[in-house]
Amino acid sequence: MKKLIALALVAFLGLSSAMAQQVDLRRKISVSGTSETEVTPDIIYIGISLKEYLNGKKKVDITELEKQLYAAVQKAGIAKENLTISNLSSWNYATEKKKNPDFLASKQYRLKVSDLNKFNLILESLDAKGIANTNIESYDYSKIENLKKELKVKALLAAKEKATYMVEALGDKLGSVIEIQDGGDNVMQPVYRNYAMKAEMADASSAPEIDFKKIKLNFTVNAVFEIK
Repeated sequence: MKKLIALALVAFLGLSSAMAQQVDLRRKISVSGTSETEVTPDIIYIGISLKEYLNGKKKVDITELEKQLYAAVQKAGIAKENLTISNLSSWNYATEKKKNPDFLASKQYRLKVSDLNKFNLILESLDAKGIANTNIESYDYSKIENLKKELKVKALLAAKEKATYMVEALGDKLGSVIEIQDGGDNVMQPVYRNYAMKAEMADASSAPEIDFKKIKLNFTVNAVFEIK
């Protein structure tokens, strides 16, 4: 019995010693660093809706409007594969035309551009009355992943700099990093003013103004350093 108690006591003391060794008694400082920047989107997807209209008694056909659009895109120096049809409401055009001679077909397109000024040039080359509406669907920045990496490194270095001057203010020196925590991605996408050019309100002399707004990126990195 005495042997069992002795063995249990030895095991308990051994466990306590192991737990004590696991306690981190190092002096530490916890800090956070941030970095931010703004970039102008260089990938912008724009929706364009064309619709037939009556010019007196004559109908301006959707194929004519479509030819204008493709020619304007080519003139603006945009690759033709950047213009795609996103929706087609004239799939039953022949049937609808028999039922209703006044039926007006429409098509929706999606245009990828890197410069909104080129889009304004395209609009200026189109028959304004054939434009039902336009809107910005989405946007992105082509080098955003590389930019994220650069900003997170800057945030980490900012945390180290902060920890350094705080520790040195007390007469100590900063040791090696113990822990790093990524604060996550914080990307604020710009909100563009969607606009529409209605046929009855269209002004062929000028294209609508589009405000350039930037994508904002802000990153935080939390770090723990040893104090020597």
